[in-house]
Amino acid sequence: MKYRGDNFSYVIADEITKEAAVVDPSYNQDALMMLIKDQTLKLIYIINTHGHGDHTAGNEDLKRAFGAKLVAHRLSPVKKDVSVDDGDILKLGKIEIKVLYTPGHTVDGVCLLVNGKVLTGDTLFIGECGRTDLPGSSPADMYHSLFGKLAKLDDRIEVYPGHDYGPKPYSTIGEQKRTNYVLEKRTLHEFLEFMAVP
Repeated sequence: MKYRGDNFSYVIADEITKEAAVVDPSYNQDALMMLIKDQTLKLIYIINTHGHGDHTAGNEDLKRAFGAKLVAHRLSPVKKDVSVDDGDILKLGKIEIKVLYTPGHTVDGVCLLVNGKVLTGDTLFIGECGRTDLPGSSPADMYHSLFGKLAKLDDRIEVYPGHDYGPKPYSTIGEQKRTNYVLEKRTLHEFLEFMAVP
């Protein structure tokens, strides 16, 4: 389940065990807490795709309410209980969440691959990608994350971004490869020139 606004928050849950994770609580903590209680979910993890405040807001409220463990990349400035890196797996009942390390927008950026879906945080938006002109950003890292990781996923994988910036709330890897101008085939040098254009 996702919550809208400028920021998307996601809930991943195993229907049998009721074990759940919230991804990027953002400013949606009240709605998330209501959902968790209404569905009698056991919140195991709060996962941040990166450490920017518009994604980490709500971390402490959810942690305090449910005793969940905070998960972030090992390089994240977020005060975390569980450090993860590329290829790590988090389990919720029979659900496996695979961590893909995707720096570029930030040094600690991750995407989450789960059940035929990828939650892309601020790495890949629908029709765009995350900014690389902020402190800690790297256009070269973004290139490798987009083309070396995400574009290599199966075209049928559904894409769920961290922000509602596109023409629709979700897409697929294949559709993004066909329609997202950021994912047009470029060399690293061409991509760096492209990202430097004001």
